[in-house]
Order: sequence, then C-alpha cells, then structure tokens
Amino acid sequence: MASVLITGTSKGIGRATAKEFARRGHRVIATARNPETLADLDVALDVTDPESVTSAVAKAGDVDVLVSNAGVIFYAAVEATPPDEFARIFDQNTVGALRVAQAVLPGMRARGSGRLLFMSSVLGRIVLPPAAAYAATKWALEAIVEALAIEVAPFGVQAALLEPGRVSSGALDDVTTYTLADDPYAALLNGGASRGEPMTPEDVARGVADAAEVSRLPLRIPLGDESTHVIAARRQAPDDVPFTVGV
Repeated sequence: MASVLITGTSKGIGRATAKEFARRGHRVIATARNPETLADLDVALDVTDPESVTSAVAKAGDVDVLVSNAGVIFYAAVEATPPDEFARIFDQNTVGALRVAQAVLPGMRARGSGRLLFMSSVLGRIVLPPAAAYAATKWALEAIVEALAIEVAPFGVQAALLEPGRVSSGALDDVTTYTLADDPYAALLNGGASRGEPMTPEDVARGVADAAEVSRLPLRIPLGDESTHVIAARRQAPDDVPFTVGV
C-alpha cells in the first residue's frame, strides 16, 4: 500500500483518480483548494499558495506518490490573451506543480524512494489554437519534469508525465474565452476535427494508478488512443511548418 497525495480532486480526473487509488487499497490524501465542496475531503491545498502547500504536505505525512493534477484552462488567440490571465494560469498549472513537488521531495529523497506523476496533456507536445496559453503551461511543465527525472534518479525517486488527449470530465463544457472586438480569430473557436470519443475521467484514473504501480516509470506516458495517435503523427511531421492535426 502506498501513500498517495493527489491535488485537484474536487471533480473530474482528480476525483476519479482518488477513487481509483482507494479502490486499489492505497492510502489517499485527496486535496483541493476548497475542501468544503466535498464531504469526504478535509485537506485544503491551493497550489498557488506556498503556505497552503506547506501545511497540506505536513498534514499528509510520508508521501510515496504525488499525483500533481490541479490545473485550469482558458481559450484565446495569442493576440487576445490577457497577460495577467496568462500569468495566473501559468502559476497554477506549472509553478503550482513545482511548489508541491518541492514540498514532497525532501521526504522522498530521505527515504530513497518515491514517484512524482504530473498531469500533462497531449497539448504538452503539440499546440492547437485557441488553447495556446494552456499548451504553454504544459510545454513548460514537460521541460521541468524531464530535468527533474534526471536530477532525482540517483535518490531512488522517479518522475513521469501523463499525457491524455480529450477527456469527458466537463472541464471543457464552459471554458472562459477571451476575444478581440470584431474578432478576426473567431473561426479558431470552432475547434479541430475530433477523433472518436474522448476518454472518461475513469479511463485516465486507471492509467494514473497503473503508472504508480509499474516497476519502472517511462518519462512520458500517453493515455488513450487519441493521444498516442497525435503524438506519433507529430513525431513524423516536419518542424518547418506548424503542426495542424486536430484533436
């Protein structure tokens, strides 16, 4: 049985992941910014607040597995992206993940073991307008975790990136969108071509839990057929033109 700390468990992927780890018999420390939203969630962890992170990790005790899942998204063409909102999403999706990892790492290094699982996205490998800001936070996360995996390996700690495609979690049902007056980029909001049905949060949760239990973690773990297909297509595409395969 492992002790698993999960961020962003109030709904969607995080909630399903907490249930999956509990079903498998692990000790789960399910956290969210507002724990009062769930009767069975009693640890507050706001990844944008250093004091909240420190307090939550202290309450959690020894953490064997971190699932860094908390994140937000908005849509905007690059020209229409508010810099303050970009800074906010970057603070939550990327810097927030860094804060929590830094809080649990000393204990993992001292014990000589631990797993750090970061919820990235297929958009950590490609960019699809109008989600440039969100993709940028995931591309940055991918760089941080790749370096982290190298740094912590000598201490018996492993780090990995989880890369799902579209997920039917409800997170994309009512996304905040920023536009220009007489928006010249309105066509971007129509999105790209879909490839079948999206994954369910439960599908993703099983992939996350599997990653926590395998003997050796790969650095990057595509989750679902869509992610596997798109990432493979990106590898085959030339780098001198934008990649335009829709998800």
